[in-house]
Amino acid sequence: MLSVVDYTAENAAQEFVKSLHETGFGVLKNHPIQKELLESIYENWAGFFASENKDDFHFNVETQDGFFPSNVSETAKGFTVKDIKEYFHYYPWGQCPAELKQQLQDYYDQANAVAKTLLNWVEKHSPADVSEKYSIALSKMVEESQRTLLRILHYPPIQGDEEPGAIRAAAHEDINLLTVLPAANASGLQVKLKDGSWFDVPGDFGCIIVNIGDMLQEASGGYFPSTTHRVVNPEGQDKTKSRISLPLFLHPNSDVVLSERYTAGSYLDERLRELGVK
Repeated sequence: MLSVVDYTAENAAQEFVKSLHETGFGVLKNHPIQKELLESIYENWAGFFASENKDDFHFNVETQDGFFPSNVSETAKGFTVKDIKEYFHYYPWGQCPAELKQQLQDYYDQANAVAKTLLNWVEKHSPADVSEKYSIALSKMVEESQRTLLRILHYPPIQGDEEPGAIRAAAHEDINLLTVLPAANASGLQVKLKDGSWFDVPGDFGCIIVNIGDMLQEASGGYFPSTTHRVVNPEGQDKTKSRISLPLFLHPNSDVVLSERYTAGSYLDERLRELGVK
């Protein structure tokens, strides 16, 4: 079962990596990402998604930066119904509303620093036979990477006229190495356990939730599992509330060799085509 690991504890790295290996997820408290910054970003981007000018930042198909409206939102692999969400892809080199850029870059830098620390923990505590599978050190895979993505996700209130079977985020696995997600401003994230049941991920505000992506599963020969997760629709009064979350997807450089089958670039292109966004 998922346990909450204290980021500042002496055995934090060992306990965190153990959780990743056993469940594909880890939850951390007492991390260095500023809560006040998160609260301000949630508020400011709720304003962006409610505004008319969000369409001025329509995404670029080739570079995948900018605003993705709900009508082009992802359809999870194996599903036919689109998720109930819209989102914005932020890269430091990409488009962004000028008045929101500096704050978002501050968060991008903070989250990246934490993500790289966690990747170093994974590297340090990988068994020798797993480490041998890495084409280069995990930390080298993301060095000066231009592909690490910050996604600002907006799940709108549930209106009742959604397509049958649609949920905020259908069951899926992430593509990248690690995903770092501060607890969102509403609950709903669930992870699929080995017995097939769904478990509510503890998401107290102030925690960060970290999960393995497909690329780390590929690079580790399956030792670190890319666990299936989803975001379910709220019930009762919570249906009227929107939900914003800020996942950072830690991506290797495109030429990094993950396995005999894939480079990071070829893997990403394949998955984006499967998702219908490229």
